[in-house]
Amino acid sequence: MQQVKKGDKVKVHYHGRLTDGTTFDSSAGREPLAFEVGAGMMIAGFDSGVLGMSLGEKKTIQIPAAEAYGEINPEMVIEFPKDRFPADLVPEIGQQLNMNNGQGHVFQVTIIEVKDDTVVLDANHPLAGKELIFDIEMVEIDGGSLIIMP
Repeated sequence: MQQVKKGDKVKVHYHGRLTDGTTFDSSAGREPLAFEVGAGMMIAGFDSGVLGMSLGEKKTIQIPAAEAYGEINPEMVIEFPKDRFPADLVPEIGQQLNMNNGQGHVFQVTIIEVKDDTVVLDANHPLAGKELIFDIEMVEIDGGSLIIMP
């Protein structure tokens, strides 16, 4: 039976949740997720978690933060002057915004605190610092080139 190896193109159905049971993403009701194993398209723990799986196999993997979206980086939390926000924007805790770093890179930030003259923004990935749990079902394996040995 074919098992997933690095370089295979696979399709999986998945259900991602946090250790407290909160669902953060799922392929339920959508097409399965397609990616090439080992190509850097997925977080490291997910990529390595599908290695060795067979078609139709289901399994649950637990991914530590370091193999998911990394630990929380305190340098990614910044205070931003309120007067640099658009006049019609009322900053609220939990609000997500897209910021530009001045070099053409757009990134998402979350407002974590609103002070008198500044707003504290967190540019860490929303799942940074969190251990993730995925229920995975392998629905398609498209292996790379077959090498026939004499």
